[in-house]
Amino acid sequence: MIFKDVYFLGSDNAVHRGDIAVRDGVIVYTGERAPVGDYGEVIEGKPRLVLPGFVNAHCHVPMTLLRGYGEGLPLDRWLYERIFPFEAEMTEEDVYWGSLVGIAEMLTSGVTSFTDMYSFCGSVCRAVELSGIKANVSRGLLSLDGGALRDSQGFYETEQLFADWNGAADGRIIADASIHAEYTSHPEFVRELAGFARSRDAGIHIHLSETRKEHNECVERHNMTPTQYFEHCGVFESRVTAAHCVHVTGEDMALLARHKATAAHCPTSNLKLGSGIAPVPAMIKTGVAVALGTDGASSNNNLNMLEEIHLAALIHSGVAEDSAILPPGETLQLAARNGALSQGRENTGVIDAGYKADFAVLSLDSLHLQPLHDILTGAVYAAQSGDVEMTVVDGKILYRDNRVQTFDVREAVEKATAAAHRIARLLP
Repeated sequence: MIFKDVYFLGSDNAVHRGDIAVRDGVIVYTGERAPVGDYGEVIEGKPRLVLPGFVNAHCHVPMTLLRGYGEGLPLDRWLYERIFPFEAEMTEEDVYWGSLVGIAEMLTSGVTSFTDMYSFCGSVCRAVELSGIKANVSRGLLSLDGGALRDSQGFYETEQLFADWNGAADGRIIADASIHAEYTSHPEFVRELAGFARSRDAGIHIHLSETRKEHNECVERHNMTPTQYFEHCGVFESRVTAAHCVHVTGEDMALLARHKATAAHCPTSNLKLGSGIAPVPAMIKTGVAVALGTDGASSNNNLNMLEEIHLAALIHSGVAEDSAILPPGETLQLAARNGALSQGRENTGVIDAGYKADFAVLSLDSLHLQPLHDILTGAVYAAQSGDVEMTVVDGKILYRDNRVQTFDVREAVEKATAAAHRIARLLP
């Protein structure tokens, strides 16, 4: 395909105007005028902004089934009283349909890849394969009873995930390892999982210092912060995505930076659950890589990355009392390139020749964008998911003209809704 006379965000975080040409799923040209040639479909004729595809760096995609379930509770009660009992009733097929609904929702807001932690990972991967999106998928492991890693059902599912799905769908699926959190594990369990990840050269996905209570109780238990605990257990010897990082200390930030870990910032979820606001500007200043995530639809309550971009840009300006603390170009980098790197995907997240053709294409026609003095400011502060005209992965249009192109969204919604209502009827 070739996009003619569009605006696009370059690798310098500035907006340029010109052509973007794609062949075999890869960008082959960006500039004022593409060389003459047959690029297939020609897309032109209206004002558009082409952005690197957004990467949802922390998600639990099947939790669309729990959207709005367990409202008004702090994290610990929300998990143990509502979420864990509901999840205990979920089947492989429930996870599949819930995943498809979540993927469809993400495609409508320009998401081209996501990092997921859940159970029944084969079902998540089936949904990813069908849809055409990219994903890093991990089985969230817990050890509430103090058992050994290799005796756990979760570890068996992790091994199956790596055997069946790592590198599948032309590399769109990457298997990661995962420990749910410090407070749902014990040190030997974590050490064994860290060793498994090293043996597979795999990334690790964790929750980290999400609430003050979690952070302080870890210090009481281990005389270490959660970040220090995971370092002590060898977790940071692998590529790590650490979700939330709301209550990390200065020492924690330095440790994360030293190990080149990525903090997945989930502003909506953290605000909704009353967890706080992550110190993102301080982390960036310390050298921590920061990406953006939605968390699950049960604690957000949507998977709209444009909303996360907007909120991240606003709250840190407010907290710092500095409107320039997180400029629009940098915010978009958190949402795209930083997320791609957190997944170990070096070849995407940039609009430039040689990179994968993973795009979010925004129409600039909407009333709420008029008149448009600054395109980047419009994208960050005014754009809505309804402005996403196309979502493109590996040069294939997955979402266009308000319709997901690769599967029947209506069927997925019907099946997911039936599953959610069935499970809710089983619970008090």
